[in-house]
Amino acid sequence: MNGLGVGGSQSPNLVNAGNAIFYAFMTVTCFAGPWLTNIIGFRWTLTLGSIGHPLYATGLYLNNRTSTTWLAYFGSMVCGISADFFWSVEGAIATGYPERHKRGRYLATWFTFRNLGDIIGGAISLAMNHKVNHKGQVGYQTYLAFIAIQEGAAMTVTQIEAPRGLYWREKGRIMWRFMRSKPILLLVPLFWHFVWIQAYPGTYLATYFTVRSQALGSFLSAVVGTLATWLSGSMVDLPWLKSRKYRTIITYVLIAALNSTTWIWAVVIQNEYRHTQPILDWGNQRQRSFGRGFGLYLFERISLGFIENYIYLCIGNLSNSPGDQIRYSSLLRGIETAGVAVGFGVQAIPTTLIATASINYGLWFFTLPFSYYATLQVLRKLENQKKGDEREK
Repeated sequence: MNGLGVGGSQSPNLVNAGNAIFYAFMTVTCFAGPWLTNIIGFRWTLTLGSIGHPLYATGLYLNNRTSTTWLAYFGSMVCGISADFFWSVEGAIATGYPERHKRGRYLATWFTFRNLGDIIGGAISLAMNHKVNHKGQVGYQTYLAFIAIQEGAAMTVTQIEAPRGLYWREKGRIMWRFMRSKPILLLVPLFWHFVWIQAYPGTYLATYFTVRSQALGSFLSAVVGTLATWLSGSMVDLPWLKSRKYRTIITYVLIAALNSTTWIWAVVIQNEYRHTQPILDWGNQRQRSFGRGFGLYLFERISLGFIENYIYLCIGNLSNSPGDQIRYSSLLRGIETAGVAVGFGVQAIPTTLIATASINYGLWFFTLPFSYYATLQVLRKLENQKKGDEREK
């Protein structure tokens, strides 16, 4: 739904405020995932984590039909509490199943299945709204389709089998030790950047594009995001260079170059749009700037796909223990949700988009040296684990 541009709502402020509430509650409950899994088990934690999204979608549907806002805010709160359990466990699945040398491609497979939901949702939205060539909100039928898909999720997650060794005794001192580890501290700026910037693309799309262009963006962003995750995962895993270390560093350099170019582009485009205030549509032959503006949105999604895969690749290589991996995933989610809550909260004030784009630009270049040294720390851990495996053999 966020791929539609602030959930396809008429007002960006409603969904930005709802997302701020959503992620604020996730920040509070982020460390409860391991504890809850230890009590009720892997499958039921996932089931509990899937119940909030249909309620949130119902709130957006009600707002679409009656302009009522309370259910959207209440749904954001419930979804924030439940989704944290889902997020912490799904990260452990993605990093716990594969062998070390296959993790990049397994992560890409996970993101592919996750993005498949976005592709289906984007296709549904595009089919229902392809004639709406003006700004506004999507048709209410779009939300009904999303609600039906989301309600089916709880019935499917109970069939997933947990990786071996996923059940553990969680202790506060262990989480504190993980939190203070050098790789995590160095990755914090990248975690924060990844989620902070997510308020911008949707608000940008809703501000400058027609409804059908937003629906097209929802569909294509999932497609290009999936391709980006596969490219980054394959670059690390496939032996096009003998050394995995050098493959990882080259992948990082590619991500840094792509993201740097994208945010420079964003500031330039946003500076232009704050003066012209265009309403862009693919069918308007008199508009020459549609491709530039829409291309920026897609490249922002491509950059997010690269970064997300890379973050989980780093997390997955910090340890081979499923228990450790879910602790790392919970820490990641906690840091992420704090960042995204602040990001959506700032955008909901509302804040001018040129200011948001400039902050994102500055934050990215602040992140670069920390993420590079974090990459080196992860590679050292990977080499130590490899040497330990060889000694055991």
